Amino acid sequence: MENLFSYAFMQRAFLAGFLISVTCGILGVFLVLRRDAMVGHGLAHVTFGGVALGLLLYVTPILVALGVAVFSALGILKLKERAGLYGDTAIGIISSLGMALGILLVTLAGSFNVDLFGYLFGNILAIDPVEVWMAFILAFAVLITVALFYQEFVFLTFDSESAKTSGVRVKRLEALMAILTAVTVVLGMRVVGILLVSALLVIPAAAALQVARSFKEALIISAILAGISAVTGLIMAFYLDWPSSGTIVSVSGLFFLIFFGARFHRRPSGEGRF
Repeated sequence: MENLFSYAFMQRAFLAGFLISVTCGILGVFLVLRRDAMVGHGLAHVTFGGVALGLLLYVTPILVALGVAVFSALGILKLKERAGLYGDTAIGIISSLGMALGILLVTLAGSFNVDLFGYLFGNILAIDPVEVWMAFILAFAVLITVALFYQEFVFLTFDSESAKTSGVRVKRLEALMAILTAVTVVLGMRVVGILLVSALLVIPAAAALQVARSFKEALIISAILAGISAVTGLIMAFYLDWPSSGTIVSVSGLFFLIFFGARFHRRPSGEGRF
């Protein structure tokens, strides 16, 4: 274990992976309960286009992907509002266009390269100090935002129509949640890759909701599970020589199976969560 933490790149991987995973765990509870779990999946597809554009233009891919993801997240909200589409339809349109753009840009660039594969499948061991600081700032921003707007977010999650009639600025809160999700997806792709980042948002939250008896408890359990999955996955990947991204998500999936089984062992099927 001492050898594991003696490497600077492993220290950065553990810190960034833990912070980003905890952030995903917290945001994931809101997204799952709002039936917006596919937002992360859709934005991941869009992020592929942003990464491809950055690589083509020789600009830092994560910055380009961040701008594209935030713009697309707000675009999904506008498309739902103006076109009267259901959420999954709007996500499908934006994500498909983002992926198509990425494929076109990759074709223009000539070929897939090592950098692009790193973003697709994750390369947490290559995280640099700047990305660690970005992960720290993101985690801090999410925690502060959730703390400041906790009541409003809960109201919005369970009954957006009542929240609107009660004077809650629903559109602004939805935009804020969309931006936080977009930033989280972009940073999360460095941990598990574009193809698996949505799993960090969905699986820990879904596992926590199997056993949580209150909304706050669900947030805490989800954050803890996500953090443990990241740390455990990295340790296993290091000693077993497994891909870190797949190992982290697999550990998270194992937690879901355990908690799913515990739910039916503890209470009858169909009983409410909270």
